[in-house]
Amino acid sequence: MSSATVPDFHQTIPIDQIGVEERVSRLNKRSIKKESKVQGLKLALSMIDLTTLEGKDSEGKVMQLCSKAKQPYAAMPDLPTVAAICVYPNMVSTAKKALKGTDINVASVATAFPSGMATLQVKLDDTKFAVDQGADEVDMVISRGEFLKGNYNFIFDEISAIKEACGNAHLKVILETGELETYENVRKASDIAMYAGADFIKTSTGKISPAATQPVTLVMLEAIRDFYRETGRMVGMKPAGGIRKAKEALQYLVIVKETLGSAWLTPSYFRFGASSLANDLLMQIVKQETGVYQSSYYFSND
Repeated sequence: MSSATVPDFHQTIPIDQIGVEERVSRLNKRSIKKESKVQGLKLALSMIDLTTLEGKDSEGKVMQLCSKAKQPYAAMPDLPTVAAICVYPNMVSTAKKALKGTDINVASVATAFPSGMATLQVKLDDTKFAVDQGADEVDMVISRGEFLKGNYNFIFDEISAIKEACGNAHLKVILETGELETYENVRKASDIAMYAGADFIKTSTGKISPAATQPVTLVMLEAIRDFYRETGRMVGMKPAGGIRKAKEALQYLVIVKETLGSAWLTPSYFRFGASSLANDLLMQIVKQETGVYQSSYYFSND
């Protein structure tokens, strides 16, 4: 838990919705030179959490995903690896073995993902199991029903307890912003998560719509900026769900740089939860470096 003085979460920070959306629109109009574009595309690739969170997941599917993580495109062996593989707790050990000897992290969703509808003890057991299996990162979900009832101390205490259960593993706190209804709630949930000890704050599970949006991400980035100014602690950001195109990824990177600065432009502090984004990034990198678009069939559909 952060050693900083915890604010009164019942006080609401007003958010200028029009201002947020206009700023995103302005930043999206920034032009990027070719050299910077290639650099940005490769950076975005290195920030991806390749994810499989389906009921039909198997050891074979996870191992195939890990192979793609280690070598996104065989014809370009010098491309960066992705940041992490994200799986259910029972697949962590499989991913850990497949990624042995690499710098790629294994992330695991926990805490009754995606609903979060379980007792604290169940969530703690879920988290501890994932960590015991070798998870480097845990992606938890907050209890949105309790949040919307105004039980902010409940949310704070739950995150704090999960953070303690993580031990040395990093904790990403999923707000499920599509269910939080307002930008003010997104800001409040972000603040609660960070003061309770989150290493990352994350928009969405990817299981409901809307998932990640740039205006919501900007609100969360501004919360991170203000938290850093108040405490001196850097917290990471992970937009997740619905980000499929390289152009969008570059727009997100511009928003991060303009809001938080270059220090956050690293996989240690910014991630994309967007597996389908990887192939579009690869297509754009090949186009920039060879002048020719490869068919999507050249890339695995993991």
